[in-house]
Amino acid sequence: MTERVIIVGCRFPQMSQKQFHMTMEELKALVHTVQGEVAAEIVQAREKPDPATYVGKGKVTEIMEAVHSGEADLVVFNDELSPGQVRNLDQEMEIRVIDRTQLILDIFAERAKTKEGNIQVELAQLSYLLPRLAGRGEALSRLGGGIGTRGPGETKLETDRRYILKRMDDLKKQLADVTSHRESYREQRRKNNTVQFALVGYTNAGKSTLLTKLSGAETFQENLLFATLDPLTRQMTLPSGYPVLLTDTVGFIQHLPTTLIAAFRSTLEEVKEADVLLHIVDASHPEAVSQMETVDKLLKELGADSIPVVTVLNKADRLEDSSFFPEVVRPMIYLSAFKEEDIEALKELMESTLKSQMNYYHVKIPVEDGKSLAEVQRGTMVEQEQLIENEHYFEMRGYVLRDHPVNGTLRHFTY
Repeated sequence: MTERVIIVGCRFPQMSQKQFHMTMEELKALVHTVQGEVAAEIVQAREKPDPATYVGKGKVTEIMEAVHSGEADLVVFNDELSPGQVRNLDQEMEIRVIDRTQLILDIFAERAKTKEGNIQVELAQLSYLLPRLAGRGEALSRLGGGIGTRGPGETKLETDRRYILKRMDDLKKQLADVTSHRESYREQRRKNNTVQFALVGYTNAGKSTLLTKLSGAETFQENLLFATLDPLTRQMTLPSGYPVLLTDTVGFIQHLPTTLIAAFRSTLEEVKEADVLLHIVDASHPEAVSQMETVDKLLKELGADSIPVVTVLNKADRLEDSSFFPEVVRPMIYLSAFKEEDIEALKELMESTLKSQMNYYHVKIPVEDGKSLAEVQRGTMVEQEQLIENEHYFEMRGYVLRDHPVNGTLRHFTY
């Protein structure tokens, strides 16, 4: 059953009309993602939030009138409400009230599929709920399921603070175990000197579609926010035949809840381990430039802003004017994920970007030294391999990672 939702937003002086409109459109998309229907939109321009009810008293009355006339099931605020504001609004309203953070947590609870994802989401939900337990008796009587109650939220709200703190300790221990497994996997990748590209970008920019097109692996693709939650790694081959790993990551969004960033820290660490980032942008989105800035800001917060980046302006077939995109120093490509020639062009750009992080080599390896020959073939990006029969050696040219152990072998045969 589709729930009817009233969305409420406040525009403050530091936010432009354009930015505010973008966040409200995102809120509508978030509601759609949980199968809700926006029945009404109520906005207010204020100097600062009302400490008691976020919006002013007049707007609270307007919301209540909209609830009665629109037969709504839920009110969602486009910001994170304080525990006191939630409590006061619950007392004023006759229906459930949640905020943007709880809605995003709700989506994550629905999307988490792996053990790690489930632990992270529950930990984030409990961190959010803990300071909001007091005085929610009235709200609990209206907590019959639906948007904002997925995952542990529905049952854990009714338990006491002590239990929640204990549960959070248990979850942190479980997460530490899973994180150590992930770190072991990363360590193995480092030992094997495996190159990793990570797809990053705003939610719904087309990362999962590109992962499928580049690697041939089937992934969950849907026109919904946060369609991919758990990181997914697949192998792909660059045009030269050089194998690399490609990792899809959770999409970013403005005002991503801090509880989620904290809980998903280990998952987001995947981004920091990459050799090259593919920043996927929905070029057709009216706020594409703002979305790019949001992603760049989050990458900086994660300490991943020094990793080489390829900017991929996806959905370019829907783009009427590209002049508003800023000139960027890093490599950039316009493409459509559904055009084979565009995917091949992206692979070429990925390879050339990776080459810029590698050393060029030119060696002669004797025919009888099969071991060294195999090491170079396996550990480098071979561009040319030619047998010089009369001199009994292979002449090889290519590129090698600067810290790859095979550099020791190459030094013995440098041209």
